[in-house]
Amino acid sequence: MSKETARWLAFSLTCALGSAGLGWLAPAMPLKSWVGGVAVLTAWLLLPLAAVLVPMLGLRRVPRARRKMAWQLIVPVVAGVALGIVAGEAGQQSALAERGRWTTATVVDKEDARTDQCTLQRRTDGTRISPTLSEGDGCRSVSKGDTLRVRYDPEGVAGPVTDVDAESGSYGGLIAGLVLAAVGMGTWGSVRMSRWDRAYAAS
Repeated sequence: MSKETARWLAFSLTCALGSAGLGWLAPAMPLKSWVGGVAVLTAWLLLPLAAVLVPMLGLRRVPRARRKMAWQLIVPVVAGVALGIVAGEAGQQSALAERGRWTTATVVDKEDARTDQCTLQRRTDGTRISPTLSEGDGCRSVSKGDTLRVRYDPEGVAGPVTDVDAESGSYGGLIAGLVLAAVGMGTWGSVRMSRWDRAYAAS
């Protein structure tokens, strides 16, 4: 493996693992809201964009009008965004497994939008559960006034889930596949662009 390939491999791996790691960290650790927001923004947007912008900026010898992006770099952008989202779901799952508590809650409000959101209130003391129950975690099939058994995060970071959705599968295989796709295609595309830069300088 050449030094150039190794350099781009390390860069692509950093972007992919960074998206996955920060996406998981935000809900898994009870971070302050602004810290979690920065982590999510970096995982979902900044690192995926860096995977394509850094190789583009490396075309120093090619005039801007003639610069083009290797099609392979589309993959690390899409995979990087997906990694941030999927790892976030895995982080929520981990957070509920570590510090989640079961309780009986009442649906006090249901927002019917593109994705339903249910506001829950614990029956024991009337405390609102934050954040709201999402459509995919059990809100779709309930109505206002219904009583549910949910697992919630006392820190208010991870979203609650009903007892039906609490036992979900692992995201490990999907995350590994996305990392491999982002790293493989990102390295390939970045090496191609470096070679174009050198070829243009030599011509």
